[in-house]
Amino acid sequence: MSRQDALLERFLRYVAVPTQSDPKAKVVPSNPNEFKLAELLAEELRALGLVDIEISEYAVLTAKLPGNLPEGRKAPVIGWMAHMDTVNTGLSPEIHPRVVKNYQGGDICLNKEKDIWLRTAEHPEIERYIGDDIVVSDGTSVLGADDKSAIANVMTALSIVVEENRPHGDIYVAFVPDEELGEKGARKTDLKKFPVDFAYTIDCCELGEVVWETFNAGNAKLTVKGVTAHPMASKGVLVNPILVVHDFINMLDRGETPEYTEGREGFIVLKTLEANPSTAVLTMKIRDHNKKLYEAKKAKLVAAAEYLRVRHPKAKIEIELSDSYANIADAVRDDNRMGIDYLYKALETAGVEAKTTAMRGGTDGSYLSVVGLLTPNYFTGAHNFHSNCEFLPMKSWEKSLEVTLALIDIAANAEKA
Repeated sequence: MSRQDALLERFLRYVAVPTQSDPKAKVVPSNPNEFKLAELLAEELRALGLVDIEISEYAVLTAKLPGNLPEGRKAPVIGWMAHMDTVNTGLSPEIHPRVVKNYQGGDICLNKEKDIWLRTAEHPEIERYIGDDIVVSDGTSVLGADDKSAIANVMTALSIVVEENRPHGDIYVAFVPDEELGEKGARKTDLKKFPVDFAYTIDCCELGEVVWETFNAGNAKLTVKGVTAHPMASKGVLVNPILVVHDFINMLDRGETPEYTEGREGFIVLKTLEANPSTAVLTMKIRDHNKKLYEAKKAKLVAAAEYLRVRHPKAKIEIELSDSYANIADAVRDDNRMGIDYLYKALETAGVEAKTTAMRGGTDGSYLSVVGLLTPNYFTGAHNFHSNCEFLPMKSWEKSLEVTLALIDIAANAEKA
Protein backbone atom coordinates (compact mmCIF):
# COMPACT_ATOMS: atom_id res chain seq x y z
CA MET A 1 0.00 0.00 0.00
CA SER A 2 1.34 3.44 -0.90
CA ARG A 3 1.73 6.10 1.75
CA GLN A 4 -1.06 8.14 0.20
CA ASP A 5 -3.37 5.13 0.31
CA ALA A 6 -2.42 4.48 3.94
CA LEU A 7 -3.17 8.08 4.91
CA LEU A 8 -6.49 8.06 3.09
CA GLU A 9 -7.60 4.70 4.50
CA ARG A 10 -7.05 5.90 8.07
CA PHE A 11 -8.61 9.29 7.42
CA LEU A 12 -11.81 7.79 6.02
CA ARG A 13 -12.06 5.55 9.07
CA TYR A 14 -11.64 8.45 11.47
CA VAL A 15 -14.04 10.90 9.80
CA ALA A 16 -16.68 8.16 9.79
CA VAL A 17 -16.97 8.85 13.53
CA PRO A 18 -18.87 12.18 13.79
CA THR A 19 -17.10 14.24 16.43
CA GLN A 20 -18.40 17.75 15.84
CA SER A 21 -17.83 19.62 19.11
CA ASP A 22 -20.76 21.29 20.82
CA PRO A 23 -20.17 24.84 22.08
CA LYS A 24 -23.28 24.59 24.27
CA ALA A 25 -22.07 21.55 26.17
CA LYS A 26 -20.95 22.00 29.76
CA VAL A 27 -18.70 18.95 29.82
CA VAL A 28 -15.50 17.70 28.19
CA PRO A 29 -15.71 16.01 25.79
CA SER A 30 -18.61 17.99 24.38
CA ASN A 31 -19.50 15.11 22.06
CA PRO A 32 -19.62 11.51 23.41
CA ASN A 33 -18.39 10.28 20.03
CA GLU A 34 -14.98 11.67 20.90
CA PHE A 35 -14.74 8.77 23.34
CA LYS A 36 -15.59 6.40 20.47
CA LEU A 37 -12.81 7.81 18.30
CA ALA A 38 -10.37 7.66 21.22
CA GLU A 39 -11.23 3.99 21.74
CA LEU A 40 -10.76 3.24 18.03
CA LEU A 41 -7.34 4.92 18.09
CA ALA A 42 -6.35 3.17 21.31
CA GLU A 43 -7.08 -0.19 19.70
CA GLU A 44 -4.89 0.70 16.72
CA LEU A 45 -2.10 1.91 19.00
CA ARG A 46 -2.16 -1.39 20.92
CA ALA A 47 -1.84 -3.27 17.64
CA LEU A 48 1.25 -1.18 16.84
CA GLY A 49 2.83 -2.09 20.17
CA LEU A 50 2.54 1.21 21.99
CA VAL A 51 2.37 1.11 25.78
CA ASP A 52 0.92 3.16 28.63
CA ILE A 53 -2.23 3.64 26.57
CA GLU A 54 -4.86 5.48 28.58
CA ILE A 55 -8.12 7.27 27.87
CA SER A 56 -8.91 9.75 30.61
CA GLU A 57 -12.35 10.72 31.90
CA TYR A 58 -12.13 13.66 29.49
CA ALA A 59 -11.47 11.44 26.43
CA VAL A 60 -7.80 12.45 26.31
CA LEU A 61 -5.88 9.54 24.80
CA THR A 62 -2.17 9.27 25.64
CA ALA A 63 0.31 6.58 24.65
CA LYS A 64 4.04 5.89 24.34
CA LEU A 65 6.18 4.21 21.72
CA PRO A 66 9.31 3.17 23.70
CA GLY A 67 12.61 4.02 22.08
CA ASN A 68 14.74 1.33 20.48
CA LEU A 69 18.12 3.10 20.50
CA PRO A 70 21.26 1.39 21.81
CA GLU A 71 21.52 1.25 25.59
CA GLY A 72 22.97 4.43 27.02
CA ARG A 73 21.96 6.56 24.05
CA LYS A 74 19.67 9.41 25.09
CA ALA A 75 17.71 11.21 22.43
CA PRO A 76 15.21 14.01 22.98
CA VAL A 77 11.75 12.77 23.89
CA ILE A 78 9.25 14.13 21.37
CA GLY A 79 5.50 14.00 21.03
CA TRP A 80 2.56 14.92 18.85
CA MET A 81 -0.82 16.28 19.88
CA ALA A 82 -3.80 16.31 17.52
CA HIS A 83 -7.45 17.03 18.19
CA MET A 84 -10.31 14.65 17.55
CA ASP A 85 -13.17 17.12 17.25
CA THR A 86 -14.36 18.84 14.10
CA VAL A 87 -15.64 22.39 14.20
CA ASN A 88 -19.30 23.27 14.54
CA THR A 89 -20.16 25.90 11.91
CA GLY A 90 -23.81 24.95 11.60
CA LEU A 91 -23.04 22.39 8.89
CA SER A 92 -23.83 18.70 9.15
CA PRO A 93 -21.81 16.69 11.70
CA GLU A 94 -21.77 13.78 9.26
CA ILE A 95 -18.81 13.87 6.86
CA HIS A 96 -18.89 12.13 3.48
CA PRO A 97 -15.57 12.71 1.71
CA ARG A 98 -14.53 11.66 -1.75
CA VAL A 99 -11.39 11.92 -3.86
CA VAL A 100 -11.23 13.92 -7.06
CA LYS A 101 -8.72 11.90 -9.05
CA ASN A 102 -6.20 13.72 -11.23
CA TYR A 103 -7.84 17.13 -10.85
CA GLN A 104 -7.63 18.99 -14.16
CA GLY A 105 -8.70 22.45 -13.09
CA GLY A 106 -11.99 24.32 -13.00
CA ASP A 107 -14.88 24.22 -10.58
CA ILE A 108 -15.62 21.06 -8.60
CA CYS A 109 -19.20 19.95 -8.03
CA LEU A 110 -19.31 18.85 -4.42
CA ASN A 111 -22.97 17.87 -4.39
CA LYS A 112 -24.97 17.60 -7.60
CA GLU A 113 -28.29 17.06 -5.85
CA LYS A 114 -27.92 20.19 -3.69
CA ASP A 115 -26.02 22.16 -6.37
CA ILE A 116 -23.03 22.85 -4.09
CA TRP A 117 -19.79 23.80 -5.82
CA LEU A 118 -16.20 24.61 -4.99
CA ARG A 119 -15.74 27.55 -7.36
CA THR A 120 -12.35 28.66 -8.62
CA ALA A 121 -13.65 32.24 -8.62
CA GLU A 122 -13.95 32.01 -4.84
CA HIS A 123 -11.05 29.59 -4.22
CA PRO A 124 -8.48 30.13 -6.99
CA GLU A 125 -5.82 28.37 -4.91
CA ILE A 126 -7.22 24.98 -5.88
CA GLU A 127 -5.86 25.34 -9.41
CA ARG A 128 -2.33 25.16 -7.97
CA TYR A 129 -3.03 21.44 -7.57
CA ILE A 130 -3.81 20.46 -11.16
CA GLY A 131 -2.71 16.86 -11.66
CA ASP A 132 -3.06 15.99 -7.97
CA ASP A 133 -5.70 13.85 -6.27
CA ILE A 134 -7.78 16.07 -3.98
CA VAL A 135 -9.98 15.04 -1.06
CA VAL A 136 -13.20 17.06 -0.72
CA SER A 137 -16.45 16.83 1.24
CA ASP A 138 -19.93 16.46 -0.24
CA GLY A 139 -20.54 20.15 0.51
CA THR A 140 -22.92 19.56 3.42
CA SER A 141 -20.13 19.55 6.02
CA VAL A 142 -16.53 20.47 6.61
CA LEU A 143 -14.03 17.88 5.36
CA GLY A 144 -12.54 17.18 8.78
CA ALA A 145 -8.93 17.54 7.65
CA ASP A 146 -8.91 19.84 10.67
CA ASP A 147 -7.63 17.80 12.38
CA LYS A 148 -8.23 14.18 11.41
CA SER A 149 -5.72 14.45 8.58
CA ALA A 150 -3.17 15.09 11.35
CA ILE A 151 -4.31 12.05 13.31
CA ALA A 152 -3.95 9.95 10.15
CA ASN A 153 -0.51 11.47 9.63
CA VAL A 154 0.72 10.56 13.12
CA MET A 155 -0.82 7.08 13.09
CA THR A 156 0.64 6.32 9.65
CA ALA A 157 4.06 7.58 10.76
CA LEU A 158 3.98 5.33 13.84
CA SER A 159 2.99 2.38 11.65
CA ILE A 160 5.92 3.01 9.29
CA VAL A 161 8.39 3.40 12.16
CA VAL A 162 7.25 0.12 13.73
CA GLU A 163 7.07 -1.86 10.48
CA GLU A 164 10.48 -0.65 9.29
CA ASN A 165 12.00 -0.91 12.77
CA ARG A 166 13.41 2.59 12.37
CA PRO A 167 15.70 3.79 15.15
CA HIS A 168 13.86 6.23 17.39
CA GLY A 169 13.80 7.64 20.86
CA ASP A 170 10.75 7.66 23.10
CA ILE A 171 7.72 9.05 21.27
CA TYR A 172 4.47 10.11 22.91
CA VAL A 173 1.12 10.89 21.35
CA ALA A 174 -1.89 12.70 22.75
CA PHE A 175 -5.20 12.80 20.93
CA VAL A 176 -7.50 15.30 22.58
CA PRO A 177 -11.12 16.50 22.35
CA ASP A 178 -12.60 19.96 21.90
CA GLU A 179 -9.71 21.99 20.52
CA GLU A 180 -12.29 23.95 18.56
CA LEU A 181 -13.85 25.11 21.83
CA GLY A 182 -10.73 26.84 23.13
CA GLU A 183 -8.13 24.10 23.54
CA LYS A 184 -10.29 22.40 26.19
CA GLY A 185 -8.80 18.98 25.54
CA ALA A 186 -5.22 20.22 25.85
CA ARG A 187 -6.17 21.88 29.12
CA LYS A 188 -7.47 18.55 30.43
CA THR A 189 -4.31 16.67 29.47
CA ASP A 190 -2.26 15.23 32.33
CA LEU A 191 1.21 16.28 31.20
CA LYS A 192 2.73 13.62 33.46
CA LYS A 193 1.43 11.20 30.82
CA PHE A 194 2.94 13.32 28.05
CA PRO A 195 6.48 13.85 29.43
CA VAL A 196 8.22 15.18 26.32
CA ASP A 197 11.04 17.66 25.84
CA PHE A 198 9.00 19.39 23.15
CA ALA A 199 5.99 18.53 21.01
CA TYR A 200 4.33 19.30 17.70
CA THR A 201 0.84 19.92 16.42
CA ILE A 202 -0.18 19.44 12.78
CA ASP A 203 -3.10 21.79 12.49
CA CYS A 204 -3.38 24.01 9.38
CA CYS A 205 -2.65 24.65 6.59
CA GLU A 206 -1.04 24.62 3.13
CA LEU A 207 2.19 22.91 2.07
CA GLY A 208 5.22 24.26 3.93
CA GLU A 209 3.44 26.29 6.59
CA VAL A 210 5.31 26.52 9.89
CA VAL A 211 3.84 28.26 12.91
CA TRP A 212 5.65 29.17 16.09
CA GLU A 213 3.95 32.52 16.56
CA THR A 214 0.30 32.74 17.51
CA PHE A 215 -2.01 35.25 19.08
CA ASN A 216 -2.17 36.05 22.75
CA ALA A 217 -5.86 35.45 23.26
CA GLY A 218 -8.45 36.37 25.83
CA ASN A 219 -12.13 36.93 26.39
CA ALA A 220 -14.11 39.77 27.87
CA LYS A 221 -17.68 40.01 29.13
CA LEU A 222 -19.44 43.28 29.88
CA THR A 223 -22.57 43.02 31.99
CA VAL A 224 -24.85 46.04 32.38
CA LYS A 225 -27.81 46.04 34.71
CA GLY A 226 -29.97 49.05 34.06
CA VAL A 227 -33.00 50.55 35.75
CA THR A 228 -36.43 49.69 34.37
CA ALA A 229 -39.35 52.11 34.29
CA HIS A 230 -42.59 52.57 32.41
CA PRO A 231 -42.10 54.93 29.43
CA MET A 232 -44.70 57.38 30.79
CA ALA A 233 -42.61 57.94 33.93
CA SER A 234 -39.07 57.25 32.70
CA LYS A 235 -37.45 60.68 32.65
CA GLY A 236 -34.56 60.75 35.08
CA VAL A 237 -35.29 57.18 36.13
CA LEU A 238 -34.88 54.75 33.21
CA VAL A 239 -31.41 53.45 32.39
CA ASN A 240 -31.55 51.40 29.19
CA PRO A 241 -28.76 48.76 29.36
CA ILE A 242 -28.74 48.37 25.58
CA LEU A 243 -27.89 52.05 25.13
CA VAL A 244 -25.19 51.78 27.80
CA VAL A 245 -23.61 48.93 25.84
CA HIS A 246 -23.98 51.04 22.70
CA ASP A 247 -21.91 53.76 24.39
CA PHE A 248 -19.28 51.15 25.24
CA ILE A 249 -19.09 49.87 21.67
CA ASN A 250 -18.71 53.42 20.36
CA MET A 251 -15.55 53.79 22.44
CA LEU A 252 -13.88 50.92 20.59
CA ASP A 253 -11.70 51.45 17.53
CA ARG A 254 -13.35 50.14 14.35
CA GLY A 255 -9.87 49.89 12.86
CA GLU A 256 -9.02 47.23 15.46
CA THR A 257 -11.54 44.65 14.29
CA PRO A 258 -10.83 41.50 12.24
CA GLU A 259 -12.20 42.98 9.02
CA TYR A 260 -9.61 45.79 9.12
CA THR A 261 -6.54 43.90 10.36
CA GLU A 262 -4.06 41.36 9.01
CA GLY A 263 -0.68 39.78 9.72
CA ARG A 264 0.50 40.57 13.23
CA GLU A 265 -2.14 43.25 13.79
CA GLY A 266 -4.37 42.45 16.74
CA PHE A 267 -8.06 43.09 17.22
CA ILE A 268 -11.06 43.14 19.53
CA VAL A 269 -14.09 41.39 18.10
CA LEU A 270 -17.66 41.68 19.37
CA LYS A 271 -18.93 38.15 19.72
CA THR A 272 -22.44 38.10 21.22
CA LEU A 273 -24.99 40.52 22.64
CA GLU A 274 -27.91 39.34 24.73
CA ALA A 275 -30.22 41.98 26.12
CA ASN A 276 -33.58 42.75 27.63
CA PRO A 277 -34.99 45.88 29.33
CA SER A 278 -33.09 45.19 32.55
CA THR A 279 -29.82 43.54 31.54
CA ALA A 280 -27.42 43.47 28.59
CA VAL A 281 -24.42 41.17 28.24
CA LEU A 282 -21.77 41.74 25.59
CA THR A 283 -19.01 39.18 24.98
CA MET A 284 -15.77 39.92 23.14
CA LYS A 285 -12.55 38.26 22.00
CA ILE A 286 -9.18 39.97 22.39
CA ARG A 287 -6.23 39.00 20.16
CA ASP A 288 -2.69 40.29 19.61
CA HIS A 289 0.67 38.74 18.83
CA ASN A 290 2.45 41.37 20.91
CA LYS A 291 2.03 40.75 24.63
CA LYS A 292 2.21 44.45 25.55
CA LEU A 293 -0.38 45.40 22.94
CA TYR A 294 -2.57 42.52 24.11
CA GLU A 295 -2.44 43.81 27.69
CA ALA A 296 -3.13 47.34 26.39
CA LYS A 297 -6.29 46.12 24.67
CA LYS A 298 -7.49 44.57 27.92
CA ALA A 299 -6.71 47.81 29.76
CA LYS A 300 -8.68 49.76 27.15
CA LEU A 301 -11.77 47.67 27.84
CA VAL A 302 -11.41 48.18 31.58
CA ALA A 303 -11.02 51.95 31.09
CA ALA A 304 -14.11 52.05 28.87
CA ALA A 305 -16.12 50.25 31.55
CA GLU A 306 -14.88 52.70 34.18
CA TYR A 307 -16.00 55.62 32.01
CA LEU A 308 -19.45 54.04 31.65
CA ARG A 309 -19.78 53.93 35.43
CA VAL A 310 -19.18 57.69 35.52
CA ARG A 311 -21.57 58.41 32.68
CA HIS A 312 -24.28 56.04 33.94
CA PRO A 313 -23.98 56.08 37.76
CA LYS A 314 -27.34 54.35 38.30
CA ALA A 315 -26.34 51.33 36.22
CA LYS A 316 -24.45 48.38 37.62
CA ILE A 317 -21.57 47.72 35.25
CA GLU A 318 -19.14 44.80 35.49
CA ILE A 319 -16.40 43.69 33.12
CA GLU A 320 -14.74 40.28 33.35
CA LEU A 321 -11.50 39.40 31.57
CA SER A 322 -9.92 35.99 31.11
CA ASP A 323 -6.88 34.71 29.24
CA SER A 324 -7.38 31.82 26.81
CA TYR A 325 -3.97 31.07 25.29
CA ALA A 326 -0.69 32.84 24.56
CA ASN A 327 1.88 33.31 21.82
CA ILE A 328 4.02 30.23 21.28
CA ALA A 329 6.97 32.53 20.53
CA ASP A 330 7.00 33.73 24.14
CA ALA A 331 7.77 30.16 25.27
CA VAL A 332 10.91 29.80 23.12
CA ARG A 333 14.10 29.43 25.21
CA ASP A 334 17.68 28.46 24.50
CA ASP A 335 17.07 25.02 26.02
CA ASN A 336 14.04 24.18 23.85
CA ARG A 337 14.76 26.08 20.65
CA MET A 338 15.88 22.84 19.02
CA GLY A 339 12.21 21.85 18.70
CA ILE A 340 11.81 24.62 16.12
CA ASP A 341 15.24 24.03 14.56
CA TYR A 342 14.42 20.34 14.03
CA LEU A 343 11.21 21.32 12.27
CA TYR A 344 12.98 23.50 9.70
CA LYS A 345 15.55 20.74 9.18
CA ALA A 346 12.75 18.21 8.67
CA LEU A 347 11.14 20.40 6.00
CA GLU A 348 14.50 20.66 4.25
CA THR A 349 14.89 16.88 4.42
CA ALA A 350 11.43 16.43 2.89
CA GLY A 351 12.22 18.94 0.13
CA VAL A 352 9.59 21.40 1.30
CA GLU A 353 10.09 25.16 1.27
CA ALA A 354 9.23 26.60 4.68
CA LYS A 355 6.50 29.25 4.83
CA THR A 356 6.81 30.70 8.31
CA THR A 357 3.47 32.16 9.35
CA ALA A 358 2.34 34.20 12.34
CA MET A 359 -0.99 32.46 12.86
CA ARG A 360 -3.98 34.69 13.44
CA GLY A 361 -5.39 32.18 15.87
CA GLY A 362 -4.09 29.46 18.14
CA THR A 363 -3.59 25.73 18.44
CA ASP A 364 -3.41 23.21 21.25
CA GLY A 365 0.28 24.06 21.11
CA SER A 366 -0.51 27.61 22.20
CA TYR A 367 -1.80 26.30 25.51
CA LEU A 368 0.99 23.72 25.92
CA SER A 369 3.60 26.40 25.30
CA VAL A 370 2.08 28.60 28.01
CA VAL A 371 2.60 25.85 30.58
CA GLY A 372 6.22 25.41 29.51
CA LEU A 373 6.01 22.77 26.77
CA LEU A 374 7.14 24.33 23.50
CA THR A 375 4.84 23.07 20.74
CA PRO A 376 5.23 24.54 17.25
CA ASN A 377 2.85 23.65 14.46
CA TYR A 378 3.23 22.54 10.85
CA PHE A 379 1.05 21.99 7.84
CA THR A 380 -1.50 19.31 7.05
CA GLY A 381 -1.64 20.47 3.42
CA ALA A 382 -5.35 21.31 3.57
CA HIS A 383 -7.05 24.58 2.63
CA ASN A 384 -10.21 26.37 3.77
CA PHE A 385 -10.53 24.98 7.29
CA HIS A 386 -13.96 25.56 8.86
CA SER A 387 -15.65 25.59 5.46
CA ASN A 388 -17.62 23.19 3.30
CA CYS A 389 -15.02 24.05 0.63
CA GLU A 390 -12.21 22.56 2.72
CA PHE A 391 -9.98 20.45 0.50
CA LEU A 392 -6.85 18.35 0.94
CA PRO A 393 -4.32 17.74 -1.87
CA MET A 394 -2.83 14.26 -1.47
CA LYS A 395 0.72 15.20 -2.46
CA SER A 396 0.86 17.95 0.17
CA TRP A 397 -0.54 15.56 2.77
CA GLU A 398 2.13 12.99 1.93
CA LYS A 399 4.80 15.69 2.35
CA SER A 400 3.38 16.44 5.80
CA LEU A 401 3.85 12.76 6.64
CA GLU A 402 7.44 12.93 5.36
CA VAL A 403 8.08 15.85 7.73
CA THR A 404 6.75 13.79 10.66
CA LEU A 405 9.04 10.89 9.78
CA ALA A 406 12.00 13.24 9.32
CA LEU A 407 11.40 14.73 12.78
CA ILE A 408 11.52 11.24 14.28
CA ASP A 409 14.79 10.51 12.46
CA ILE A 410 16.37 13.86 13.40
CA ALA A 411 15.49 13.42 17.08
CA ALA A 412 16.82 9.85 17.04
CA ASN A 413 20.20 11.09 15.81
CA ALA A 414 20.41 13.95 18.31
CA GLU A 415 21.85 13.85 21.80
CA LYS A 416 19.56 14.91 24.60
CA ALA A 417 20.85 18.08 26.25
